[in-house]
Amino acid sequence: MIDHARDLVSVREATDRLLTAAAKLDNASVTEPSRLPGWSRGHVLAHLARNADALVNVLEGRPMYVSAKARDADIERDAPRPLDVHLTDVRESAARFQEAGATPADWSRTVELRNGVTDAAARVPFRRWVEVELHHVDLGIGYELEDVPAEFVEREIDFLTDRFTGHPDVPSSRLTDGTRAWSTGREAGAPEVTVQGSAPDLLGWLAGRRDGAGLTVEDGTLPSLPPL
Repeated sequence: MIDHARDLVSVREATDRLLTAAAKLDNASVTEPSRLPGWSRGHVLAHLARNADALVNVLEGRPMYVSAKARDADIERDAPRPLDVHLTDVRESAARFQEAGATPADWSRTVELRNGVTDAAARVPFRRWVEVELHHVDLGIGYELEDVPAEFVEREIDFLTDRFTGHPDVPSSRLTDGTRAWSTGREAGAPEVTVQGSAPDLLGWLAGRRDGAGLTVEDGTLPSLPPL
């Protein structure tokens, strides 16, 4: 069972880590490329702030974004801002998300996110945790998937393998870090490939953050995954 209150604590802790690390940047480094193609670090920070507000909208029953075009325009508008403005925006939007999460509500209700995706309200804090942890890595400022809490790594692997389960273009796959194992991909009588590596490397591949060079594959080649 999802513990949304515990996840809200994890979101706050992850946000504090990100803000502490980002505070060591300067205005010039904010304009430098992040690890996400076409995005500077300023784009990543702007997205984090606007995503927090978007998830407040979700929790309060409003559309997540006015439109995809408006979402992208807001990020482009905010990306060039000075570091101190970015940090204040991320901090204040994070506080608004925490406030929305602390409001008594029916956490079993279904909410709508982008592109018609629906989920239980109780999973929204974990979705925010995903945004903060992965985009902290995307900033390229010394925080790697190996630094992410182990609980997060395991839960996000659970989430992503479930997301790709049944996908006709993903071979039936068994993933293992040597201790735990996950199944994903299209239905088949037996796994078509086995992918093995550390949990951070598995997560990096599943989340599109690593090319899988640190993984070993048996009975085939490393599957190509659809974009998230």
